[in-house]
Amino acid sequence: MTSAPTTRKDNALGRRGPALVVLCFVQFMLILDDNVVSVALPSMREDLGFSTAGLTWVVNAYFLAFGGLLLLFGRMADLLGRRRVFLTGVALFGAASLVCGLAQEPWQLVAGRFVQGAGAAMASPAALALIALLFPGTEERAKAFGVWGGIAGLGGTMGLVISGALTGLASWRWIFLINLPVALAAVVLLPRLVPESRAGRAVRLDVPGAVLGTGALVALVYGLLRTGESGWSDPAAVGTLTLSVVLAVAFVAVETRTAEPLVPLSFLSFRIRAVANGATLLFSAAMYAMAFLLMVHLQTVLGYRPLTAGIAYLPFGAGILAGMWLSSRAVARLGVRPALVTAFLITAAGLMLLSDVAPGDGYASGVLPGMLVTSLGCGLSLPALTVAALTGTTEENAGVGSAVLSSVQQVGGAVGVAVLVALASRRSDASAAQGDSPHAATEGFSLALVVAAALLTLGAVLIGALLGKKHRPEDAPDAVEAPADHAQRP
Repeated sequence: MTSAPTTRKDNALGRRGPALVVLCFVQFMLILDDNVVSVALPSMREDLGFSTAGLTWVVNAYFLAFGGLLLLFGRMADLLGRRRVFLTGVALFGAASLVCGLAQEPWQLVAGRFVQGAGAAMASPAALALIALLFPGTEERAKAFGVWGGIAGLGGTMGLVISGALTGLASWRWIFLINLPVALAAVVLLPRLVPESRAGRAVRLDVPGAVLGTGALVALVYGLLRTGESGWSDPAAVGTLTLSVVLAVAFVAVETRTAEPLVPLSFLSFRIRAVANGATLLFSAAMYAMAFLLMVHLQTVLGYRPLTAGIAYLPFGAGILAGMWLSSRAVARLGVRPALVTAFLITAAGLMLLSDVAPGDGYASGVLPGMLVTSLGCGLSLPALTVAALTGTTEENAGVGSAVLSSVQQVGGAVGVAVLVALASRRSDASAAQGDSPHAATEGFSLALVVAAALLTLGAVLIGALLGKKHRPEDAPDAVEAPADHAQRP
């Protein structure tokens, strides 16, 4: 009589591996579209007649929707069901990809990219929450997030390779159309592999908090993007950033008074979560800026063609995989703090090596060493950061925790690209004005990567100082032994 529940549970546990594969492939697709358009932008401008300013919104529309809507959809996943929100997001993302691939006018492509970002904002935190619940133990969760982080890193790398290959050999439209089979497979397979899960008690969505929080994030991301385009003297950028601060203050005021807050302020009261999200902000700022600057440097300074520049990134993916393989073992054996400090310092060292790449340097002797060290540190960092940021998440708050982490990543990326790229441009312009044109772009590139390395070094110092030896994932005050048991209800 007691064998049926046990059999159901064992079957659910046996499906965790295939479920992780599906969730990771979707994340690969979402991260891929974060930067897959980079190499294809000139072809899009030629085919659709974009202006230079309008072309930037092919990238920015996705960034804006993804970063701005994460908190709202993360909370909705907790309330309405993580699997349901995930599948809805994937379906929306697939439909928007079709619109992008068939676009005949600039506004159609920009609108499709915005809807893609909204679908990604639904799917990404829900997927991360499902993994956190399916793999509750510290060691198995570290391994699962190791795979997740590695796949995410590969998505960022392969986006450039795939974009260059498809644009050069076929058409830029295929960088969107290849999303369709992945989205379809996920919608068909995941309901067979993952049961529904939601918050264990009935709660209401905090509508004022949702409006204020989402508005603050959208305004922040938009303001940072405008700043990167036109500088801090742009009244629209300054006004939007000011609005973001006002909305954020109002959001905190509302959240302290409502009975069912969108993001309980106590969620980050546990030190390991707060420090992990702060470190993620610094890490994302450095790495998003590095990826952007290095791709530009390879093509404009070293003279690589788009496809060659994309292929040049392949070793970065190999380093990510190696770091991913080591990360779960480092977290399980050493704990989060030593693993993260080591990973951040390795990544900073790689950025310093890359900052020395100059005109005339060869790939094997100039670019490759720094790329491999940086990618190894990145692969070590991502899973450990995820484990720390989702420490102790339960049925009640797994979606919120995942959304907070994803929001921090997107905002950090926006900050990094806006500030460090602007810093590089100003240094390059200053050098060019002094008659040092051949090396002007290199000086800006080098300065930005040195600053990025400094951000990661600061992150390592903060992690070492604020995460004491006692702070390990299993020390979370609200951790539960097996939250996945609740997630396995039919």
